[in-house]
Amino acid sequence: MGFKGVAPYFFDIDTTVFVGDDGRTTLRFEAEYEILLTQKLIFVPDLEVDLYGKDDPATGTGSGLSETELGLRLRYEVKREFAPCIGVNWSKLYGKIADYAREEGADYDDVQFVVGVRLWF
Repeated sequence: MGFKGVAPYFFDIDTTVFVGDDGRTTLRFEAEYEILLTQKLIFVPDLEVDLYGKDDPATGTGSGLSETELGLRLRYEVKREFAPCIGVNWSKLYGKIADYAREEGADYDDVQFVVGVRLWF
């Protein structure tokens, strides 16, 4: 079950609740804002937060705040239907999920550079 919409000051909000077997629950919150630098150059920061209801070692998730991701994108709209972009994502794991990642030798704090294209059909 989820809610997607535009909050005051034109923040795009996406909130989703997942309910699974054995009382497992997840809340995901995403927010994004488009800042027009020019008519065609757009800067888009976004934030995603994941919260879990209980520990589940089988899936490697821990209860409470488990993950945050902050993304920064710069998009150039050649046309509204075609816009290449570049960006960077920073993600961090917290609590038990970070412990599970450490045990497996995975990163719990990560930076990724992204390149993409936004297309409309």
